[in-house]
Amino acid sequence: MESVRMGELVVSATDGDELVAIGLGSCIGLAMVDTQAGVAGLAHVVLPESGSAGGPPGKFADTAVPELLAQLERAGAVRRRLAAVLIGGARMFAIGASLDIGARNAAAVREQLGRLGIHVHAEETGGNRGRTARIVLGSDVSSQLAGGERTSLLSLAGRTGAITGAVRGLAGAR
Repeated sequence: MESVRMGELVVSATDGDELVAIGLGSCIGLAMVDTQAGVAGLAHVVLPESGSAGGPPGKFADTAVPELLAQLERAGAVRRRLAAVLIGGARMFAIGASLDIGARNAAAVREQLGRLGIHVHAEETGGNRGRTARIVLGSDVSSQLAGGERTSLLSLAGRTGAITGAVRGLAGAR
C-alpha cells in the first residue's frame, strides 16, 4: 500500500498496487485512470490555487492536475482514455460559504480537468465527514466515508477500456 499524503501524487502501472489517501476532509483525492494501459494515479489536493505560494505540485488544484496528467502520460496513459474520480471536498467547519474550502477544491479540480479535456467519471464529494480514497490497480477506485463502508466508484477489472461508476454528490450527507 502506497500512502499518498497531503500535497503528494503517486502513479503506478503495477497490477495489484494500492494507492491510498487517508483523511480527506476538505482536501480532494483525485484519481485518474487509463484502464486500457493499466495506469492509475492519485493526488491529494489541499488547496484550489497556488497563487504565489510555493510547495509541491500536488498541493494545489492548478498544479496537481496537470502534473498528475504528465506523470500518467509518461507511464503510458493516453489522455483521451483517462477517467477521473473526485473524492473528499467536505465542509469540515460551520463557516461561511465563501470559506468552504472543500467546495472550492472540488470546483477547482473540476475546472482544471475540463480545461485539459479529462472526463469526470465519478465523484463523491461534500458532506461534513472525512473520507479515504483508494485505488487498487486491476480492481477499483473506491471511497470510504469516515466510520462507514467502502463504496466502489469505478471498476478497473479486466483492463478492457470499459469502465463503470456513478456520480454521487453528497452535499447533505452526514
